[in-house]
Amino acid sequence: MNNGALGAGHLMETEIVPLGDTALVVKLGEAIHPAVNQKVRQLADYLEKNPFRWMVEYVPAFTSVTLYYDIMRLLSELGGTREQEEVVYPFELAAAFVRDELRKLEGTGLPPSRVIQIPVCYGGELGPDLTEVAEHHGLTPEEVIEIHTSADYLVYMLGFAPGFAYLGGMSERIATPRRQTPRLSIPAGTVGIAGDQTGVYPLETPGGWQLIGRTPIELFRPGQMPPTLLGAGDTVRFYPISRGQFDAWEEVTR
Repeated sequence: MNNGALGAGHLMETEIVPLGDTALVVKLGEAIHPAVNQKVRQLADYLEKNPFRWMVEYVPAFTSVTLYYDIMRLLSELGGTREQEEVVYPFELAAAFVRDELRKLEGTGLPPSRVIQIPVCYGGELGPDLTEVAEHHGLTPEEVIEIHTSADYLVYMLGFAPGFAYLGGMSERIATPRRQTPRLSIPAGTVGIAGDQTGVYPLETPGGWQLIGRTPIELFRPGQMPPTLLGAGDTVRFYPISRGQFDAWEEVTR
């Protein structure tokens, strides 16, 4: 995951392509990078505040935004501008409309973001792979913890599971391949590393990441609004806590 300078090759003119017959994808860049993600956030924020009547939903990703639409409503709203004998293609109507709307984004600011601090109890039974990650890099477990907690992590998007945040910004010094054999069950709140990414499992789920710790904080809270602790554009900072602090925290929130 690229978090350094954005080279010219990573920039691109906006491209709009069809996705099936009821969606289109607005491609805003070619590389996973904060500058490209800013454009994604701008568009997602605009769609949230200015929804089209024919839009069903939008889905932001690393470098693009997918927009799903209702064909009949789209044709009703936009198809009337064409001559009756013309063949009307819903995608062409939607893409032309979106291109016009994109011009309104020029010079607009970014939606507000937050800094979320997440406590983590590293190692032991809560982070069984911490020692293995350290040995893989010729580091001590304490050095891995220091590196992991010294970075600011940008939330690029949510996916995989409800509340799971794809984070950018982890140091290559602790980038570690996935486990060869995935675990069948990983507890909610577990912090892991896979390649050059780090993240927190919001729910109990199978997975193959290297597990280095666990947080007592719930990332997915279906009874609250919004139901996810993290959102695209947020900055995450991890900080270490002891096992005693972890247990006390869980006792209070249980």
